[in-house]
Amino acid sequence: MNLRTFLLGSCSALVVAGFAQAETLTIATVNNGDMVRMQTLTDDFTKANPDIQLEWVTLEENVLRERVTTDIATKGGQYDILTIGTYEVPIWAKQGWLLPLDNLGADYDVDDLLPAIRSGLTMDDKLYAAPFYGESSMVMYRKDLIEKAGLTMPDAPTWEFINEAARKMTDREAGINGICLRGKAGWGENMAFLTATSNAFGARWFDENWKPQFDQPEWKNTLDMYVKLMNDAGPQGASSNGFNENLALFQQGKCGMWIDATVAASFVTNPKDSTVADKVGFALAPDTGLGKRGNWLWAWNLAIPAGTQKAEAAEKFVSWATSKHYLDLVAEKEGWANVPPGTRTSLYENPEYQKAAPFAKMTLNSINAADPKNPSVKPVPYVGVQFVAIPEFQGLGTTVGQLFSAALAGQMSVDDALAQAQDVATREMTRGGYIK
Repeated sequence: MNLRTFLLGSCSALVVAGFAQAETLTIATVNNGDMVRMQTLTDDFTKANPDIQLEWVTLEENVLRERVTTDIATKGGQYDILTIGTYEVPIWAKQGWLLPLDNLGADYDVDDLLPAIRSGLTMDDKLYAAPFYGESSMVMYRKDLIEKAGLTMPDAPTWEFINEAARKMTDREAGINGICLRGKAGWGENMAFLTATSNAFGARWFDENWKPQFDQPEWKNTLDMYVKLMNDAGPQGASSNGFNENLALFQQGKCGMWIDATVAASFVTNPKDSTVADKVGFALAPDTGLGKRGNWLWAWNLAIPAGTQKAEAAEKFVSWATSKHYLDLVAEKEGWANVPPGTRTSLYENPEYQKAAPFAKMTLNSINAADPKNPSVKPVPYVGVQFVAIPEFQGLGTTVGQLFSAALAGQMSVDDALAQAQDVATREMTRGGYIK
């Protein structure tokens, strides 16, 4: 062997060895703004961890849920880190599908996580997912349009006021819809909004014996109000609009009000993206005077599937992405107002954040006001504000969401949608053994 051949062979061996040492983490995530921003900031992580490479699979919310659920249930092993919600964490942890996060690091400060958010991610005193951002829901509205309509938005509005304001603010010729609400079918899309709203109307998914309640007047009142309001004051094609579509409409100045996730507040007030950034006000989710508001409780979290072969590297990334350091990094690059909200007590005690984020107090109040164990006016056998924390809900919620989306689109009546929802829910709950 000549010297040149020897040297080339040695270099090749070193290159191969170098690549063999580098681990590639495949991360499944949702295409929401905060998650997309995270991907632009990961140089901070890879510089500190040169032996770890990142590969992103970024998906629309409904598609993400479908693929991630299928993968983890079939032990497909496609992903090393999953972006999942508060609904999945306790169910999947109980199934043994997630690894506990025991090694997030000495400076992670688990006790700084907001109790309302942390409790939904904990089982047997172990954390099974780390919150990337937490949210409730609230009213975001155009202060200029509410004033033009001759109204004053209360801090705690009723649905009666919201209906009046939406109709008064609607100006079709100017391209302004009085209100934008979710209509896209999905248990985490239109049904998140409608379930939370139904709580304020005194409705519930099931009574104490797990009998579905869609044949009760409270659900009829909820869906009637929603469909009529959207027909009178909502955008065209509303049955196709989810969180991201309504965010775009609001930022473009086409919505007088939007009732949705508190996490949207930083995006609608960011002058880089929003044409109405300096005109936005905030209020609590509406009620009907029965003692419950339609504010949900949610977090998008990073979790590690039990089937990964790269658990140590994955936990390093989860720790980085949900740490105080990451919040500081976003603040440095994008400003304090754009820091992922709703996860840490220290953020809401930070004077810089309070000054930069006019929505901070309303967000925290909304998160703390949500009560997953007592979501509705009447007693329920389940936990969850905008979802029911049972495995069957994912499929059932999406089916009911399709029926209600069809009612909004005018493809069936409200009465027919509710009757079919009652039938399918009764069938599924009987099949699942809940109804004896």
